[in-house]
Amino acid sequence: MNTQGLVNLAKTLVATEKGLLAIDESNPTCNKRFAKLGIPQTEEARRAYRELIVTTPGLGESISGVILYDETIRQRKTDGTPFVKVILDAGIIPGIKVDVGATGMAAHPGEKITEGLDGLRDRLADYARMGARFAKWRAVIAIEDDIPSRGCIEANVHALARYAALCQEAGLVPIVEPEVLMDGAHSLERCFAVTEQVLRAVFDQLYTQRVVLEWMILKPNMVLPGLTSATQAGVEETADATVRCLLQAVPAAVAGIAFLSGGQSAELASARLNAMNVTFRSRAPWALAFSFGRAIQQPALEIWSGHEANIEAAQQALQHRAKCNRAARRGEYDAAMEGGA
Repeated sequence: MNTQGLVNLAKTLVATEKGLLAIDESNPTCNKRFAKLGIPQTEEARRAYRELIVTTPGLGESISGVILYDETIRQRKTDGTPFVKVILDAGIIPGIKVDVGATGMAAHPGEKITEGLDGLRDRLADYARMGARFAKWRAVIAIEDDIPSRGCIEANVHALARYAALCQEAGLVPIVEPEVLMDGAHSLERCFAVTEQVLRAVFDQLYTQRVVLEWMILKPNMVLPGLTSATQAGVEETADATVRCLLQAVPAAVAGIAFLSGGQSAELASARLNAMNVTFRSRAPWALAFSFGRAIQQPALEIWSGHEANIEAAQQALQHRAKCNRAARRGEYDAAMEGGA
């Protein structure tokens, strides 16, 4: 294992004011989004959409790494060029989602456990040979009156830690994603408490499984009230709550923080990331970056809608959102930037 290489790679993924682009939706999830826009739910349509993304001009100016799905890492452009080569030629680092999804957890109604540890060592070796240099595993934690349970948290963080250890063994940087979901009517304070509890459990297990923190990136949720909460917090309030929570639970040794968007609108995700960097960038022990999926992709997907004639306009929208989030990393994002989107 090239230990210095992993340190450098982890730092590179969150350096130079860039962030990550997640295009790792499973085929069923991607198909659902296509269906809403009347796009054919076929492998070729998914391939064409991914080609639109990875060939967006100037993407590497704002994006340091792209998280791929198993189908996508094997795909090629229309001219036969592998997507991995296209990504590398753009100065972007390819990564791969390696969990196989969340399923209902036995004896825990309303809670899920993420699966995919079986055979993971061999899969990681295969992905590394294909060109992946980092990986991602997502755990989902729901908030309701009586959940999350201790059993759900402990099972999910144990899986995250075992995955991270296997990644580092394989020479890949693990992105550890414990997502406390936005769904529900919970308050900002309840999200703070649950997020802190989950993060403390994550790092306890990472320590137990001997994961080197300098070789990993944390991909957490922002601390937000539930989507149906009667009280919605302002941008600065959520930014403050998020970073205060991280400061209480995340060791300074972690290479970087790359927030998930988790269903936020594109503009709100950028504004909240910006507010964090305005206030905390100079004193947080880690880079406050982004690893957004829908918050970067969705405008482009809606413009494209499966029509080749819309590719250029869709790519411009994708590039715009990536630039907005790079500005947010500098604490220079402004809603006025959206005027010409």
